[in-house]
Amino acid sequence: QITGSIQAVQDAIVQKDQRLSKAMIHSGSLHVTMFVMHLSNEEEIRIAVGALSDSKDFVEDLLRGKTVDLSFQGIDHFRNEVGFVKLAENDHATVLKEIAETMKKIFQEKGILVGEERAFKPHLTFMKLSKSTQLRKQVKKIDSSLYEDFKSHYFGDEILHCLDLCSMLKKKQPNGYYYCESSIVFSEKHAAEPDDAELVSLSKRLVENAVLKAVQQYLEETQNKTRQTDGSPMKTEEAASGSKNESDLDNS
Repeated sequence: QITGSIQAVQDAIVQKDQRLSKAMIHSGSLHVTMFVMHLSNEEEIRIAVGALSDSKDFVEDLLRGKTVDLSFQGIDHFRNEVGFVKLAENDHATVLKEIAETMKKIFQEKGILVGEERAFKPHLTFMKLSKSTQLRKQVKKIDSSLYEDFKSHYFGDEILHCLDLCSMLKKKQPNGYYYCESSIVFSEKHAAEPDDAELVSLSKRLVENAVLKAVQQYLEETQNKTRQTDGSPMKTEEAASGSKNESDLDNS
């Protein structure tokens, strides 16, 4: 719903000014930026991946079992050079800001310089003049009247379900989204207790593992007895059995 509505806005603008087709953001690249950082080498990327991973528990503590429902409504701009869809100001947007601040601290503690000093303003960019140097020569400012009809348009809601560490320089994915170094994913249900289906599945796995272990133990004991009857040394069999158990554990 959100991407479809944004494409409708983009089409309407391009119909009025064909030059701005070069300023439009591909629907696959749409995202909300939490913060930006400069990672100059693979080691710094590795540290950032670790910081993102560490963030998950802190973010889930902030969520306290609740979902963050981001509502996108209305259009605004930065210096008439960037057009974006606004995030509605509500309790959910406040939680998103808390998440951003918490994550910034975690990254900074790892020695990564994060973002700018200005206030966090989550938004969904759908066009920007900087996409094309040729366009910047032709168009200095985006006329806000081009999207006047959508100034208060409701674009849709999106549940926060993942946070990505993306590269702005590496080649984008085939769907248009950024190259993703790492992600943390939040389940749709943040509740601590598993549901009935999960409990049934877990119970089945426990029973299957117990049965498998019992069968393996029976087979090993049977083999031991057979080899003892044949005069095979017990120590050798115990060593072989021990190696097999270790191997089974490794495979598990």
